[in-house]
Amino acid sequence: MSDVDDSLEPTILSSSQEAQWISLSDLMTGLMMMFMLIAIAFMMKVEADEAKAKQVAILYDQVRQELYEELYKEFKKDLPTWGAEITKDLIVRFKEPEVLFNTGQAELKPRFQEILQQFFPRYVAIITSDKYKNSIQEIRIEGHTSSIWNGSTNLKEAYYKNMELSQSRTRSTLHFVLELPEVQKDSDWLRKHVTANGLSSSQPIPNDDGTENSQRSQRVEFRIRTDAEGGIANILKSMQ
Repeated sequence: MSDVDDSLEPTILSSSQEAQWISLSDLMTGLMMMFMLIAIAFMMKVEADEAKAKQVAILYDQVRQELYEELYKEFKKDLPTWGAEITKDLIVRFKEPEVLFNTGQAELKPRFQEILQQFFPRYVAIITSDKYKNSIQEIRIEGHTSSIWNGSTNLKEAYYKNMELSQSRTRSTLHFVLELPEVQKDSDWLRKHVTANGLSSSQPIPNDDGTENSQRSQRVEFRIRTDAEGGIANILKSMQ
């Protein structure tokens, strides 16, 4: 009888066992390589989509800047006369309430009608040009009021009454500008893109000390929304 413990003898694989082990090892290596390639491909796609989204954002930022510059160049001489201003976020703001409407009324004053006749056809000519037309998602005519309503008993009641008034005023403004003879050739596009939005006192303009400037809060704004958000959203959707 041998004195050597059989358990200490080296295990010798048969040729068939060795072949199975090598085959399994090759399979695992292949799977690992495949998963690595998938991960690399996914990372490359994410980086490409992020770069594309960044390019879209840069493109639309350039469009916004160029559109602002063109609008300002067109209207800069008229703005003081109209009591208006143009901001870099593409808002044309008519900010003198005594020119716009009588207190508590939605009918456009004659002077405001004159201003809109001078402003809107030139405005439409710019935004419907080939350079900008396809980049614009919406033209919002926004009506804003102060938080004050004479005779109201509380802020909530004043808010609701001012909401009704601001909505009526924007509808009156919308109807007036869309009926101008000079813009009828673009009427189909305008009906799809121009909206009336009464916002009551939800976006007041503050004084330097943070209190509400009731005079400046009463205004009508033409706000351009570009389609940058839509372009980026489509890219993000394709990434999912």
